[in-house]
Amino acid sequence: MTEVHYLRKLYFDEGKNITEISKETGRDRKTVRQYLEKEDWNSVQPGPLAGVEYPKLDPFKVDIDAWLTEDKKAKRKQRHTAKRVYQRLVKERHDFICSYRTVAGYVSKRKKEIFGQRAGYLPLEHIPGEAQGDFGDAEYYEHEQLYSGKYLNLSFPHSNQGYFQLFKGENQECLFEGLISIFEHIGGVPPRIWFDNTKTIVTKVLKEGGRTLTDDFLRFCEHYRFEAVFCNVEAGHEKGNVESKVGYHRRNWLVPVPHFERLSEFNQGLLKTCDLDGEREHYRREATIAELYTADKSALLALPAVPLDVSKYLTVKTNGYGRFYLSEGQHEYSVSPQYAESRVLVKITANEVIPLDKNHQPIVRHPRLYGGSRQQSMQWLPYLTQLSRSPNALKYTGIYPMLPESLKTYLEKCSKSGKGKILRVIATLTERNGFEGALATVDHALKYAATDIDSLINLHNRIYGQVPDLSPMSLAGNIPALLPVTPNLAAYDARLAKAGGTNANR
Repeated sequence: MTEVHYLRKLYFDEGKNITEISKETGRDRKTVRQYLEKEDWNSVQPGPLAGVEYPKLDPFKVDIDAWLTEDKKAKRKQRHTAKRVYQRLVKERHDFICSYRTVAGYVSKRKKEIFGQRAGYLPLEHIPGEAQGDFGDAEYYEHEQLYSGKYLNLSFPHSNQGYFQLFKGENQECLFEGLISIFEHIGGVPPRIWFDNTKTIVTKVLKEGGRTLTDDFLRFCEHYRFEAVFCNVEAGHEKGNVESKVGYHRRNWLVPVPHFERLSEFNQGLLKTCDLDGEREHYRREATIAELYTADKSALLALPAVPLDVSKYLTVKTNGYGRFYLSEGQHEYSVSPQYAESRVLVKITANEVIPLDKNHQPIVRHPRLYGGSRQQSMQWLPYLTQLSRSPNALKYTGIYPMLPESLKTYLEKCSKSGKGKILRVIATLTERNGFEGALATVDHALKYAATDIDSLINLHNRIYGQVPDLSPMSLAGNIPALLPVTPNLAAYDARLAKAGGTNANR
């Protein structure tokens, strides 16, 4: 444009003709004329971008495409992001040297073909200490069993620090226990927390914007002394920070679907992981999240001196087998034969269902069942103990049909006099490694046709590594060391000949 401006200046300001301008600038006369007669100076709009193939990613495209294709089976919110794909490539492929920008471009291109695009969020300002809470959906494997769970997120919009805890459901016990775990980890309570109008804490939304809250939630607020604030109905965007944090937590720590043995241990690890996440730069401010979070921490309320029991207590009626039902008859739990046709107090937490005796001590402990299908949780120890006291009446009790087939087969092979002792041993093995462990021992015993007590115990010890590891004996100094010796087989042949024949004669 500088040169074009100069050509036009020579013509319009200095009065030179096209020939003179062409000689002076070296430009073709047609070109000079074109610029002098030009009236439309609008910029030329860029054309469509040419397709980018990302050749550096060729060795890794098979893996990336496989992960994104596998995401079709996962819930929408639990799929790979470009960042998560990049992290996995760095961790799992030692020959990976590409930049995050390259990965992000390729993943964006592929995901547009499959999943479409998503909208962004508007930034808002918040005071230190204020928090927002919300649940998200996530699947996970515990003991190799798949659960469609929920996770409670608590975020601090001022610093963008966030914490979360994973559960099997979204009920009052999960909300309270999750908040308490986070409060205790961060060492305080946010003075104000924003919530949705979830039915676990809000029973009615009033016309003037007020809320009727559950007694348990009001008690929880009073105990921890924080103010609960609620979004307008169907306006979850009013707590946009935690909405974003729900997705951030899922993409970074719940993709791919996590596998672990114990949910409680996994949740403890999540809190520590969230602490470390605060070391990254804030998305908008020139500071780390951890640095900004110091203002949030200074505004926290002190933890109460007395812990709050947020368990639910119900009195249930057991049937003739000492079992009871929850969740409108969908979930069945056992107590003990001695509590048949009785009223039992039950303690219910986010993860356990615990029948209590008259002294409020646990009789048995059950993992809490979730979901709308019929399920059963059976704790066999009280039943096995009861059966061992009257083994001859085993087949005439209502308990016998409930036993697994392998255990019934095994008991039928045992002698009448030994059944009681065998049942006591199985009860002991159940205490050690659970009923499934005892049942595995019985399955092995059936293969060996071993129906005695010693064999049953030895098999169990061998399966579960409970054979004592004996250390080597130290020998006295007067015992000579053994030297490698080549055996003299001729001497053995001589002995055999005297006995009536050698190997050669056989």
